[in-house]
Amino acid sequence: MDEIDRTLIALLQEDATRAYTALGQAVGLSGAAAHDRVRKLRERGVIRRSTVEVDPHAAGRGVLAFVLIEANAWMGDAETADALRAIPQIQEAHITAGAASVLTKIRTATTEELQAVLKEIFAVPGVTGTQTVVALETFFERPVSVRPYPR
Repeated sequence: MDEIDRTLIALLQEDATRAYTALGQAVGLSGAAAHDRVRKLRERGVIRRSTVEVDPHAAGRGVLAFVLIEANAWMGDAETADALRAIPQIQEAHITAGAASVLTKIRTATTEELQAVLKEIFAVPGVTGTQTVVALETFFERPVSVRPYPR
């Protein structure tokens, strides 16, 4: 991946609806050449998908919680992943090192809905406990950067 690819990705992260001609102009290529580069980035799996960013509060999902899931067995199997994926309020799930086995990011409309989600998590085989942190405010969330981080 070269600097042109990184710039194209950054531009698409700002606005995924940007026309290929505009992308090309921004990096000194034709629209067709920009389209070809983006296609190759998709084929290689660098760009997984194009989507829209939704304001969680405006969408009625104002409660944000991070839940550490404790277990009595390895949770990194397909069965566990499928069980967690089936709970639509779970936005992310990560196998972790340390006292907890899985870290999840959950968005709900209310704390009552969050409690119902926690009950669903406890129904997943192997789960023995959870630790929940509710975010009061989000300073920022950012997409993955393809540019080197400044030192």
